[in-house]
Amino acid sequence: MRRMSVWMKKNIGIAGIILSLGMVILTACGTQQKETADRIYVGVTIYNQSDTFLAQLMTSMQKQFEQLKEEGIDVTVTIRDAAGSQRTQDDQVQEFIDAGCNVLCVNLVDRTDPSEIIELARKNEVPIIFFNREPVAEDMMQWDGLYYVGADAKQSGVMQGELAVDAIQGDPRIDRNKDGKIQYVVLEGEAGHQDVILRTENAVDTLRNHGIELEKLSYGIANWNRSQAQNRMLQMISEHQNEIELVLANNDDMALGAMDAYQKLNFTEADLPIFFGIDGTDVGLQAVADSKLSGTVYNDKEGQGRMIAKLAIAVTLNQGWKDIKFKNRQYIYLPYSKITMENVGDFVMDS
Repeated sequence: MRRMSVWMKKNIGIAGIILSLGMVILTACGTQQKETADRIYVGVTIYNQSDTFLAQLMTSMQKQFEQLKEEGIDVTVTIRDAAGSQRTQDDQVQEFIDAGCNVLCVNLVDRTDPSEIIELARKNEVPIIFFNREPVAEDMMQWDGLYYVGADAKQSGVMQGELAVDAIQGDPRIDRNKDGKIQYVVLEGEAGHQDVILRTENAVDTLRNHGIELEKLSYGIANWNRSQAQNRMLQMISEHQNEIELVLANNDDMALGAMDAYQKLNFTEADLPIFFGIDGTDVGLQAVADSKLSGTVYNDKEGQGRMIAKLAIAVTLNQGWKDIKFKNRQYIYLPYSKITMENVGDFVMDS
């Protein structure tokens, strides 16, 4: 993986990525065409185009499919935004199948409701690569043509907790009121979402397991969104003023939104809590490099993009199975990494 310094990076919007995929990778699935042995038609549907991490994952996937094109494999990719509607996403999958796509890549709107998508794919024998938002295990068992590429949410929670432990044990000033406890709040992604539950519970449990006494002051659901997180944080600050010593956010955008709230209220640096995110997005990494975000947990978007492309080749052309390591025959998990000021320069997007 080629790396570059954080200050050289640019945050890429997903709308631009979709346009780039349309222009650079190929045409849409469009009208059906006669398949050849080395031709792949990929239909990609994503839950929401505004998600920062997903935008960068799409960039990584784009690079991998471009590489396949350079290697002589004819790849056609179409990306659709479901805009938060499972009904819309179901319809998009039907359109992909009608257009002749022979592999689907699905970032679910509702991870608990993939049954219609699965039934459509199974009926037409089109394999699905779910990614980033993991279906429940029972749904993955419906058909052997289903796969998942992502990361273990529990690991990200544990690592976020470890980062917080290291910071708290290394700096007694974090306990500003000197009561021997760390007063904290949590910013969560979605109500009932598996990653939310695992990230939050394991971060908190890890802190307690390392002897950190905690007092939970509040939490807010911000749907992975920076502006929503700012609003939730403003509410929590109004209730608890400068009592908050630690902010645990389920992703970087929400951690940044929390920081935006404090900046809006003109808090001095001495009165700020410490902030931790997850995902290692471009803006999150820059915040770590600028000593604003105390740490984040890197979600390997480059590795996930690479594995999505490899798996697409395997299920359509029956090539490269030996290079793919599965867990329970259907799952591919890429490991997380802890990011601090010391190593942040090593974890950036490919250029």
